[in-house]
Amino acid sequence: MKVLIIDDEEDTRSIASMSLSILGGLEVLEADSGADGISKAAAEQPDVILLDMMMPVMDGSETLEALQANAGTKNIPVIFLTAKAMTSEIERLKRMGAIGVLTKPFDPTILANQVRAILEG
Repeated sequence: MKVLIIDDEEDTRSIASMSLSILGGLEVLEADSGADGISKAAAEQPDVILLDMMMPVMDGSETLEALQANAGTKNIPVIFLTAKAMTSEIERLKRMGAIGVLTKPFDPTILANQVRAILEG
């Protein structure tokens, strides 16, 4: 399974990437912005996208809208990775089309299993 991580924080990308690849056995791609993530999603066609909510220039909501508007990326499942874990925010993100929401800080030892569980949902 191929996972694209879109997050502006290098530390978060590195930890998630190592967790998913080393512990989870998944193929991982990284993008440091919404725009970079959209182009990588179109080119690489990942099985799932882990998307940060709070990013400069293009936040997670805007990135998700752009992914959904693109014929080449609209069917790729998106899981938000966010520090905003309020129930109302999680419900809003799911209404927007996210298949799940994981909270930061996340546990690197179970991240791959959490992603798989949401996809199998």
